[in-house]
Amino acid sequence: MNMSDATDPELCPVCSTPYDSVSLHDRGLLVNLLDNERYRRVCFEPVERDGRPHVRFFHHTHEQVGADD
Repeated sequence: MNMSDATDPELCPVCSTPYDSVSLHDRGLLVNLLDNERYRRVCFEPVERDGRPHVRFFHHTHEQVGADD
């Protein structure tokens, strides 16, 4: 997993809202946010890096998506 870099957009390209962090994955992954205290939503964007498929995750906090705790 690689973390964000200079090529990451200012807003999430999926939902157009601010995000807390970005991660880039080139292998299998599992997502479970049912009881996550920090993140309320994660948006997924397929991308290509160095000719290989990846999935970029945009991690949104509860406050960024206007959710109550």
